[in-house]
Amino acid sequence: MTATPALLVGLGNPGAKYERTRHNAGFWLLDSLARQLGAEFRSERRFSGDLASVRLEGRTVFLLKPTTFMNRSGQAVRALAHFHKLTPQQVLIVHDEIDLPPGTARLKRDGGHGGHNGLRDIIANFGGDRDFYRLRIGVGRPGPGAAEVVDYVLNAPSAAERDAIDAAIEAALDVMPLFVSGDAERAMQRLHTHTVAAPPAAGGKN
Repeated sequence: MTATPALLVGLGNPGAKYERTRHNAGFWLLDSLARQLGAEFRSERRFSGDLASVRLEGRTVFLLKPTTFMNRSGQAVRALAHFHKLTPQQVLIVHDEIDLPPGTARLKRDGGHGGHNGLRDIIANFGGDRDFYRLRIGVGRPGPGAAEVVDYVLNAPSAAERDAIDAAIEAALDVMPLFVSGDAERAMQRLHTHTVAAPPAAGGKN
């Protein structure tokens, strides 16, 4: 039987310099969920992150935003998971995904890191165990002649792109009660049939 999710982790970089950048899409979703449920994040140095707890579908769920910077995200995830004796199967990682266009969100379990440094570090800190859930928030790829991927994800999306990303986040939040209740398959089906009109190809002026 699949373990019930108990930890939702949003990936991003801390500080005002990064808060509007594409790489912080994971933070955006967790911030929206916390607002929706009336929760507040507090700094937890022992877990290297900002932490909140919420009640969802009658269950206690932890929300974690690592403050270690993206490429050290696994340090925070491992610390909190170890403290609460959570398995990787009880963890959902929310992150930006350049292989999906803005306006798209996809939920999956297991898989590689796909070049995403946050996922790479989490897998390493889980001892190579990749069997956790991922919620991928599409931010698109840079267009021809645009900045390299690193520069692209560390810049803000255009207004149209951000609107599409926010709509995809709302669609993901709509299925979160299903997911947290343990019905990941139905949550995936519902989310994946939801489409949002994406703006023109990414990589234009922001």
